[in-house]
Amino acid sequence: MKKENIILEKAYRFALRIIRLYQYLVIKREFILAGQILKAGTSIVANLEEAMGGISRKDFLAKVSISYKEARESKLWLRLLRDSGILSEKEADSMLRDCEELLKIIGSIQKTTKSTL
Repeated sequence: MKKENIILEKAYRFALRIIRLYQYLVIKREFILAGQILKAGTSIVANLEEAMGGISRKDFLAKVSISYKEARESKLWLRLLRDSGILSEKEADSMLRDCEELLKIIGSIQKTTKSTL
């Protein structure tokens, strides 16, 4: 039996929340912001999945680093959506907490991987 990968599971659940947010933003006719948050928010888990199949530790680190950058970008879009009033504080803050958790975990993975190169 394969052990569950916590970061992949958390990033996957975050991506699902981002997809639902995208659908909501499109209904509100916020097409540009919807596309930006969709791309960044779903890219986190996509790059983590690619990292798992990396051909070397450097390749793994490169994909994890892209995932970290996408999480930072997602955080920016969520803050902008909240501060512009498009999302309520409650809605945005819940997603921002999840995003912060991803950033901490991915940052830790980066640090550990860099120390082993």
